[in-house]
Amino acid sequence: MKRQDFNFELPQELIAQYPLANRTDSRLLTYHRQTQQYGHHQFTSIVDFLEPGDLLVMNDSKVIPARLHGHKASGGKVELLVERLTGHDSFLAHIKASKALKVGGLIHLDNEWRIEITCRDDDLFHCRVNGDVDAMLHQIGHVPLPPYITRTDEALDLNRYQTVYAKHKGSVAAPTAGLHFDETILASLHQKGIKIAYSTLHVGAGTFRPVRCDDLNDHKMHKEFFTVDEALCAAVNQARAESRRVIAVGTTALRCLESAAYQGELYPCNRETDIFIFPGYQFQICDGLITNFHLPESTLLMLVSAFIGHAQAMELYREAIAKRYRFFSYGDASLLL
Repeated sequence: MKRQDFNFELPQELIAQYPLANRTDSRLLTYHRQTQQYGHHQFTSIVDFLEPGDLLVMNDSKVIPARLHGHKASGGKVELLVERLTGHDSFLAHIKASKALKVGGLIHLDNEWRIEITCRDDDLFHCRVNGDVDAMLHQIGHVPLPPYITRTDEALDLNRYQTVYAKHKGSVAAPTAGLHFDETILASLHQKGIKIAYSTLHVGAGTFRPVRCDDLNDHKMHKEFFTVDEALCAAVNQARAESRRVIAVGTTALRCLESAAYQGELYPCNRETDIFIFPGYQFQICDGLITNFHLPESTLLMLVSAFIGHAQAMELYREAIAKRYRFFSYGDASLLL
């Protein structure tokens, strides 16, 4: 398949710039591949479509305040987006500046923080901080809103661009399917006998990197660090042995599961993954996927197309646009079975 096969026209006004007042105010578009039927609901109805014994797998990675603003000694403005922490005083970053920065160059930030460029690796820069990088980020870092949100971050984003179950710091983009869940819905799931387990995948800024090659086989995915522990493996393998459904909450949770799967079994992992899922991929673990609506020609749309079929995915998106669903990180959700 070609990149252009995943293009569609999206009205700008459907790109959500702010979250709704409450997490569960979002809408839910349901689709079952066997029946090919759509359903239009509020997200609070998610409990009605899940069955006792279903296992939801969520990504508990926590978003860090990864966007930094500084200047060179010459006064030129510099913007950094942390891609990954590599040590207590070091990180990898994307850097925007009027002129390319050189190895050894210094960037000055507020509160006397200073960053030195130590190495360049393709489009990423290795950076060293004059102190603890975690402390620096929490003092002067900003919420790393995605590029299609055209406003600066605000106080509300500190809470809303984070899942209520976020635990392990490391993501520079939210696992957005989880943003719709609040404590009340989690309690309702528990009361119905729906089980929840957690994976961890630290989402990198590369998740927004466009596919530039026409042939999907030529696309190289960015690497992201993930963890699948023994408890998750036991829960998933038992669910599959008992013919209970495994449903991924978000593409990141799904990529964790598929990266750690071998011949239909899940095994503990603590490493990087660059798995690229597009039509033709044979899924090993997941029976369902909860996910937001994604960018045209994006790897995430390609994953959805692999899960329910290309023609079905493109029709699903036409349906979402016709019914005025809100798109992307702060947008509405879909449940695909």
